[in-house]
Amino acid sequence: MEEFLNHLSEHFRLPLDNPVLIFSLILFIILLAPILLSKIRVPGIIGLILSGIIIGPHGLQLLEEGLFVQVFSTIGLLYIMFIAGLELDINEFRAYRNKSLLFGLLTFSIPLIVGFPVCHYILGYGVDASFLTASMFSTHTLVTYPIVSRIGVSKNQAVAITVGGTILTDTAVLLILAVIMGSHEGNLGLAFWVKMIVSLIVFSLIMFKIVPKIAAWFFKKMQTEKHSHYIFVLAIIFFAAFLAEVAGFEPIIGAFVSGLALNRLIPHSSALMNRIEFIGNSLFIPFFLISVGMLVDVKVILSGPMALVIAATLTVVSIFGKWLAAFVTQLVYKYSINQRNLIFGLSSAHAAATLAVILGGL
Repeated sequence: MEEFLNHLSEHFRLPLDNPVLIFSLILFIILLAPILLSKIRVPGIIGLILSGIIIGPHGLQLLEEGLFVQVFSTIGLLYIMFIAGLELDINEFRAYRNKSLLFGLLTFSIPLIVGFPVCHYILGYGVDASFLTASMFSTHTLVTYPIVSRIGVSKNQAVAITVGGTILTDTAVLLILAVIMGSHEGNLGLAFWVKMIVSLIVFSLIMFKIVPKIAAWFFKKMQTEKHSHYIFVLAIIFFAAFLAEVAGFEPIIGAFVSGLALNRLIPHSSALMNRIEFIGNSLFIPFFLISVGMLVDVKVILSGPMALVIAATLTVVSIFGKWLAAFVTQLVYKYSINQRNLIFGLSSAHAAATLAVILGGL
């Protein structure tokens, strides 16, 4: 009996190191957390992050940030960025290209202009940290788009330019992340800019000229092998992420660009798109959200009033910057108040690229 108990205690020694047990625990969290927290109207994304806080090294210490967790976390992050690029409506962007570009410029620059002085002069952050945090305010994720679609206003011009503007904001913010990484490492000289421009051109040619042709040929050639389509898409995501890393950018830029590159080849209503979203939403993305929660140390928030002041300041600046961008867009294009609120509601949510920037900063 004692031998059995010792054997059992070995398996359940904290933090857990058995991959099978770790995977089982995370699957149960992915299954149960959204169900339980939906009873009190807490969104699933928040429930998974809270679960990560509870089981992580700063909570009950059930899990640590080992290789197993890091691998799935990286996959989830790249997957989020890929879907962000894949779900953008390129046709709507083309229809309202000029308006989308202007809105994208406003919703990128205004939060950056408002956020930088607040972070640098009021919160006392350094230049790099202030610029990175302010760029976090600029990006947005269309997590509220399904609500807009459900209530039947997705064809409104205000929605179309907001969707189009997302392309500019996310791309620009991810490029800022690459520049800040170079600056932090002390490589921000002429050689850095030359290398960055050349790498960007070569990377863009490969992703937007070569990859779509290969993908179109593959999808046509392997038309009956539906499962191979999904494996091919996964391979493209990680190839693009690696290619971006070789070019000197963050892997998340490669994943985002791979979504844009395959955008036209994977219709939103196709079986392949359903498969991509199903597996991502069921496994990879929840795994990533749990790993984000594991990074959170609640003691920092409880350490004193300053942490709460910083959190409140960042929240207010983030919301105000996006509202101001929506307000200026309303004045320029003479939109109604409802259209302005629609733009603000769509562009004020932060998820995919914002989480990527936060992790890059960390």
